[in-house]
Amino acid sequence: MKIRTKQRNLKLIGVALLLFSSPVIVAQSKEAVVAAIVQEANVNSQLENYAFELVDMIGPRLVGSPQMQQAHDWVVRQYTALGAHARNEAYGEWRSWERGTSQATMTFPRLKSLEGTQLAFSPMTKEKGVEAEVIAMPIFHSQPDYQAWLQTVKGKIVLIGMNPISGRSDANWKESASPKSYEKYQSLKTRQLSAWEQSMAYTGNTRRTLPLALEAAGAVGVIDSYWTELPGITRVFDAKSRQIPVFNIALEDYGLLYRMAERGVKPRVLLQGKSKELGVAKTYNSIAEIKGKGKPDEYVVLSAHLDSWDGASGATDNATGVITMMEAVRILRKVYPDNKRTILVGNWGSEEQGLNGSSAFVEDHPEIVKNIQVVWNQDNGTGRIVRIGGSGFEKAYEYIGRWLQYLPEEIRNEIQTSFPGMPGTGGSDHSSFVQRGIPAFGLSSTSWDYGKVTWHTNRDTYDKIVFDEVRQNAVIVAVLTYLACEEPELVSRDKMVLPLGSDGKPMAWPGNLKAKRTSGN
Repeated sequence: MKIRTKQRNLKLIGVALLLFSSPVIVAQSKEAVVAAIVQEANVNSQLENYAFELVDMIGPRLVGSPQMQQAHDWVVRQYTALGAHARNEAYGEWRSWERGTSQATMTFPRLKSLEGTQLAFSPMTKEKGVEAEVIAMPIFHSQPDYQAWLQTVKGKIVLIGMNPISGRSDANWKESASPKSYEKYQSLKTRQLSAWEQSMAYTGNTRRTLPLALEAAGAVGVIDSYWTELPGITRVFDAKSRQIPVFNIALEDYGLLYRMAERGVKPRVLLQGKSKELGVAKTYNSIAEIKGKGKPDEYVVLSAHLDSWDGASGATDNATGVITMMEAVRILRKVYPDNKRTILVGNWGSEEQGLNGSSAFVEDHPEIVKNIQVVWNQDNGTGRIVRIGGSGFEKAYEYIGRWLQYLPEEIRNEIQTSFPGMPGTGGSDHSSFVQRGIPAFGLSSTSWDYGKVTWHTNRDTYDKIVFDEVRQNAVIVAVLTYLACEEPELVSRDKMVLPLGSDGKPMAWPGNLKAKRTSGN
């Protein structure tokens, strides 16, 4: 069976190459086009070039930042060069903040540079920085307990994160500890986390809003460490404070400060963050269109958000999604120049703040939305696509299942489908379309430790991209896009009957997304 499949694929590739080398334009079979897509992806891939320009040269793409604008402009140039009509489409405005150099230094009881960075949107410090004694937030046993402690933070830099029992990964513990020791560690870890979560509940805040309360109480700085449970890796989001700096420090150095503070050493830290406030900047979606030759007013949408957090360079969240869609378009422009339907690429802005770019696009373009065939969205790391759900559309299996049969067997056999699935309530940009009844599908990937290594962390960098897997994803997107373009009619938008909710009543189709168009509301 494998030998026959291999021979068949070689034959199809040969047919496709013959077709493209022939001066006579002839109708091609679907199998020949798919074979040509695979050939082009494997022989002439531009993924590494795209990734270098976007990830290494432009870097992190925080909404409203100059780097985000650079990324928008780069996307437009790339798609214009591919023959698409590309534009940056404004949908709102956002606070414009640019990261500068960050430095955290322990100045007492000894001098030590600390590994960490200022959080996005954190207020800049004075030229010489902010130096103060560091105190650790204790475990609270009641709301009054928390309120009494607030009176002690004035003039201090406050540690607000839990200091884990161990900085080793769970896998390391399981592999190396004795069974008894591992069981004891798990028990202590569970109790510590439970106590910390209850303590946070007494504050009435999350770790992202707590700095506002500390600022009001007179603290001069905040340090957190949002550990992912792998050595050296922390999550880096944004600061809500308006006047005092908020830094994220690696667990290894955070624990050092915490132990000193707990033992009465009264360590001192100097925080220096040279960020810039640049006022307000327009926010955009980068849109590219390749008009269809047969049904130009019907659309197949390729979706990937362009923005990122800025703790690293946003390689797998979501530069890999962006370059997957770009590479798929490049391939289709060469292999499928006479696309029947319009191929529309949406590289959305401000996904990380609540799917704002894609939601705004859907709100602003009812004339496009009503004629969308399907939306393919990719936004979960560098791994190969292995799962596609039906997003709650009752007949999704009739077309997706059929289209998947055209993929090479070794790719097709890895993809698990779930029909009709459940409609997306958030999480990524296909939800913006699903909630308005548009067949939109998340193309879910293998993990590659996405959740603990690169998702919103200080390690989401170029070196984490696995290009063989992204190349396979470009093939999948290109093939599915081609087949969706060629489908005779618009696919069914019939929705499934949703199951009963926890209240015993039928669940309602989600519809709670609304674009946030400014950072001020």
